[in-house]
Amino acid sequence: MKSLHDPDCLLAEGLAAIRAQFKVPATFPDAVESAAREAAQQAPDSHTDRTQMPFVTLDPASSTDLDQAFAIEPAGGDLLLHYAIADVPWFVRSGDPLDQEAWQRGLTTYLPDGKAGLYPRALSEAAASLLPDGDRPAILFTTRVAPDGAVKLQGVERALIRSRAKLGYETVRADQLPGQFAELARRIAAADDQRGAARVDPPEQEVERDQQGHFTLRLRPLAMAERRNAALSLATNLAVADALYAAGTGLFRVMAGPDERAIARLRHTARAFGLDWPHEASLAQFEKTLDPQEPAAAAFMLAIRRAGNGASYVPYQPGVKPWHAAMAATYCHMTAPLRRLADRYVLRAALSVANGQPVEAEVEAAFQQLGSVMGKADGRSNQVERAVVDLAEAAILAGREGEHFSAVVTDLDPAGTRIQLCDLPVVARTSTHGVRPGDPITVRLDTADPARRLVGFSRIA
Repeated sequence: MKSLHDPDCLLAEGLAAIRAQFKVPATFPDAVESAAREAAQQAPDSHTDRTQMPFVTLDPASSTDLDQAFAIEPAGGDLLLHYAIADVPWFVRSGDPLDQEAWQRGLTTYLPDGKAGLYPRALSEAAASLLPDGDRPAILFTTRVAPDGAVKLQGVERALIRSRAKLGYETVRADQLPGQFAELARRIAAADDQRGAARVDPPEQEVERDQQGHFTLRLRPLAMAERRNAALSLATNLAVADALYAAGTGLFRVMAGPDERAIARLRHTARAFGLDWPHEASLAQFEKTLDPQEPAAAAFMLAIRRAGNGASYVPYQPGVKPWHAAMAATYCHMTAPLRRLADRYVLRAALSVANGQPVEAEVEAAFQQLGSVMGKADGRSNQVERAVVDLAEAAILAGREGEHFSAVVTDLDPAGTRIQLCDLPVVARTSTHGVRPGDPITVRLDTADPARRLVGFSRIA
């Protein structure tokens, strides 16, 4: 839930309550702000000059914390992806106030009315951000992408770069992007299919008020440029993960696929949305048939995202192959250091490994701690997101108490009967008895209270 159009601030109290409940920080301590301003004044002194390379950034148009810039060039039948990542490790020194605060926060927390950054704006939206207003220090990754989408890390260096343009997902034109941009994305998508990856790109949920003053939910499918841009980050992360694993080091993102119970719940959810999921088709096969432009399919893609067992971070362990089921690959995070603490350390490890140097002991020690630190940060972020969704659902349904809704039972557990509304991407619980997963039912909305983020239904048929 990234967008909430509420010009009269009717949900401001609800969002403020979420911030208070989950202790989302509103500001940085003075010492941290001071350290950020001091770090921002540093002049790069160990970076190779790559300012002549034609880098651009591609992000939401309003973004100013830009982690990545890219350039692409052909190399025979291969493509070379030059991916510049903000050199946050160069700005942040171990043990300084910036470092200590980042270990407390773990990641940037997003709400529809703003964010609580991992680092102060003097860094995250200025000196370290790859904005097109001057030279920036970066860690430059070069990844070779074969015609079949196979990736291999070619080199990593500290570099001074200059972005030529800040491009937006919704407004970018094809002629503003490298000529091989679409082809590179196609190759990565083909490799995904070959591996059996089950990645989905769910739509953004946007809440807005209609002319009658009611809140409505709109699902915005990702723009084509946004989906293609994700391939650049994926290609680099996969190549770095392979290099780190081969070197016997690293911090990896792992995730198990949905279990049998979750798959069964998804099949019932598909039925609720009127989607035809052939019994013989796997989830990975079925989701490739979904068109995110169709509201029912878009809502189901959100359900897939919620059905996973959750991803986590694990350090390298001899003899254990880290695996991310959705990616169907060994995978790591390192392309968003302005927003994730762990990425800063993976960047440092990749820089060492690619240049034949031992990974610093401090980085290896951090890998052993980051799993729990990032797990706590991810958990808090997920709680905030769930609370925002609860608030939005209650706001959307407020004023409709007494109305009847078609629903399908998706699961039974000690907390009650889980139902999926057929006409809205709303999951709720009710105390209905004598039903089985898959049963169609009709429910009445009894309660829709945004102040308590509470929705209540009862079965009538």
